[in-house]
Amino acid sequence: MLVQIRGATKAFGPLAVFQDVDLDVRQSEVVVLIGPSGAGKSTLLRCVNGLERLDAGTIDISGERLSYQPGPLNRIRRNVGMVFQNFNLFPHMTVLGNVMCAPVKVAGGQRDKVREEAHQLLDKVGLSDKCDAFPSSLSGGQRQRVAIARALAMRPQLMLFDEPTSALDPELVGEVLEVMRTLAAEGMTMLVVTHEMQFARKVADRVVLVADGGIIEQGRPQAVLDEPATPRARAFLRAVLER
Repeated sequence: MLVQIRGATKAFGPLAVFQDVDLDVRQSEVVVLIGPSGAGKSTLLRCVNGLERLDAGTIDISGERLSYQPGPLNRIRRNVGMVFQNFNLFPHMTVLGNVMCAPVKVAGGQRDKVREEAHQLLDKVGLSDKCDAFPSSLSGGQRQRVAIARALAMRPQLMLFDEPTSALDPELVGEVLEVMRTLAAEGMTMLVVTHEMQFARKVADRVVLVADGGIIEQGRPQAVLDEPATPRARAFLRAVLER
């Protein structure tokens, strides 16, 4: 099991975000988290790479217990790539510089080799012609594809996507989802928070519905999306799919 979450509980002050959550993610599995806004999906994702601390429970990644000590935490983070809603690129660096930064400065990679691999990644996400561009000159979809290439540059075992298309204009969503489909087809393990139900239906191995402080139900996309077993799931999906 690549990711094993047991008894995960998180609150912000008096507000309980989720309680006693158990979730497994297998190697090469694509798990999509859906649910209403404020249900704790993004918070759970941030807990997986230590950006937020659990109040209770444990997270194991590749058999190693997530710790908040700097050394162990940084070791785990090197194997976990994360793509955020709002890109978080370095505005003063070129596209190539953004992709090369972590492998050189964090992982200590040889610059020439890292540059070669960065070019390959930018070609993979369809941006080989943008190496010398700065983020401000790119569209939102292009910036998000750079963010994906940057995360992949550390050769992660696991990719986390936190609503990667929510900040994009509708016509730019497809180009980002296509890159994610390619990664899934290549066997990348992915934990994805999204409202893109067609992506969940076509790409996910498992859909997990998070609401009311926990996991309501989970299973194959067709089962959860077409034949939800609980009234809460049916109400959520009816509201989303009838928009």
